[in-house]
Amino acid sequence: MRTAMASPKTASLLFLHWVLQYAVCRDVTLPTGPLYRVAGFGLSLPCSVSGYEGPRTQEFEWFLYRDNSGGRQMGVVSTRDKGFPYAPFQARVRSGEVRVERDSGDMVRLVIQRLRAEDQGKYECYTPSTDSTYQGNYSAKATVKVIPDTLQISYSRSLTGQPVPEGAELTLTCSASIQSEQLTHLSITFGKRGLGEGSASGAGGEVSTVREIISIDNLLGVVPGRVYKTRYDDGEITLEKRNGEAGQGVYVMRMRAVQPDDTGSYFCEASQWILDPDRSWQKIAQRTLDIGNLTVQQLAESLSVNSEPRGEVTLQVGSPLMLTCEVSGLPSEVNSGLLVQWMKRGSVSSDVVGPGGVEVEVARMSPDGVVSWGDDLSRSSGGSMEKVAEGRFSLKLFSARPSDTGLYRCVVSVYAGRRNPGPSTPATLTQRSEAVTVNLKTEEVLVSAMAQLPRGPLLKRGSTITLICNATVTTTSPAQAQVQWLRWPIPEPVIKNGQSPASDVAPPDPPIVEKPRLIAALMYNGVTNIYVNSSEVSVDRLSAVSYRLRVHTATMDDQGMYACHAEAWGQDPHGGWYNTGVKAESNAVTVYLYARAADLLLIPLVIGVSSALFVGIVIIAAVTCCFMKRLARQRGRK
Repeated sequence: MRTAMASPKTASLLFLHWVLQYAVCRDVTLPTGPLYRVAGFGLSLPCSVSGYEGPRTQEFEWFLYRDNSGGRQMGVVSTRDKGFPYAPFQARVRSGEVRVERDSGDMVRLVIQRLRAEDQGKYECYTPSTDSTYQGNYSAKATVKVIPDTLQISYSRSLTGQPVPEGAELTLTCSASIQSEQLTHLSITFGKRGLGEGSASGAGGEVSTVREIISIDNLLGVVPGRVYKTRYDDGEITLEKRNGEAGQGVYVMRMRAVQPDDTGSYFCEASQWILDPDRSWQKIAQRTLDIGNLTVQQLAESLSVNSEPRGEVTLQVGSPLMLTCEVSGLPSEVNSGLLVQWMKRGSVSSDVVGPGGVEVEVARMSPDGVVSWGDDLSRSSGGSMEKVAEGRFSLKLFSARPSDTGLYRCVVSVYAGRRNPGPSTPATLTQRSEAVTVNLKTEEVLVSAMAQLPRGPLLKRGSTITLICNATVTTTSPAQAQVQWLRWPIPEPVIKNGQSPASDVAPPDPPIVEKPRLIAALMYNGVTNIYVNSSEVSVDRLSAVSYRLRVHTATMDDQGMYACHAEAWGQDPHGGWYNTGVKAESNAVTVYLYARAADLLLIPLVIGVSSALFVGIVIIAAVTCCFMKRLARQRGRK
């Protein structure tokens, strides 16, 4: 009975012991073959072991079974025995051409730098046992096929090393082909090395100066180099494949506009790829062809921007102003776009004249020839900007004004190799000319302004507020005044009534002074501008020097302090008007609005009605209360 019970339990334990032993048994793995590699190029064959006992660093031995050896093995290389290689491999092992590279304690790779036809065969990776019992497999085999080298590469024209101007177009052509019975793919890479530079070692290790520009990978996709991706996305760098003679592929790389950083030694690299049985792509052959050296001559070394006339120009008001910008030093073989701007700093109407002040744009001509004007759009009808010759641009103001004085500069932005650059395309180089000082001979102008409130009845709510501004302009040339009316609230007193200046109570914060609000303006040409919508406002001219402001049906919001500002406008000999920049501010006039008689009668009326209502409510409440009490006593007697 006990024997019958023990047999199933013993069988289960034996089965579990067998499963555990199988789960931890030694296993050696190699890539699945056959692996096709090209003669003359390298072989890297990884081998790993797992499920072993003993030290973490395992030993490996490599054997080769040649196709014509009749199954006889040949020692190639070992990690533990320097005398392990057979005679055909001894010299190659000593030179390092054949070796074992260890990736980790239990993973190595067999490396053959240059495969030979006789290296074809079945390779065995063997791991000597370090286990307590002999379990699993201790070796694995993979077949390697060595195919002929048919990769060819050539170029049609080499670089001569002569300087190329910045912005010129660079075209490089490379031809490549492979003739293989196996299905292999071809990839092409154009790259650059820094001239006179190599690999430099430092604290961060080796830093290579080799840069991949653009490639067609093994899957026929175009891949730009990391440094050149932006230029590729902008269409500056392209790569196309054409069909050449005898089945060759012709690859053409174009750089639309070379830059100083493009200086270097260029090469073309062709690689042969094959898809291994494990579905991974492996590079099995590669050739690099030097195309030549390129030296880019920087545009800054030759570009020159000058403005004419030079130095200082003095004109009469109304005279034409002509400035010329000349651009020289542009390479004739480079088709470049130019953005030409005229900039001005300082004017007679600004607080800072001369080299100070803010620089503003007067006019510009874009690379496609479109002219646009700066903030002063009135100049578009009173001036012109033209391209008078190749590299020569003119700015003409038909009638100079005092506001046209200042320092003028011509600013030229060059888009080398880009005739019509996009709005986000950065300029290759921007250069400024020397400043031209423009002065105008102006006559002395005097302006005065005085505001007054005419005598009359008290101003009340609903009345018409009338204010007069006497503005005079004194000059020998035709002139006119431009008048503006402004208003701001009446400031409250700092110390209120009933508060002693010597009181211990802390004084209130000073009132906030509001900025004047523009109410209306009468322009120099007679046009009226109204800037408020809450009131009915009108402005007119009573005489040559007298200007009137009227606020109809005034409200309490219309009271405050009023003032007028006068600005002198002159007339040039051509009949055009210009701002002389001379201004004057009048005195402030205070406007109060009093209450109307109807408003004063309304106060006692409201008080009387409110009092009568209050007395009536009290009487009704008292009568109601007495009646309710009497009614309650009568009910109590019953």
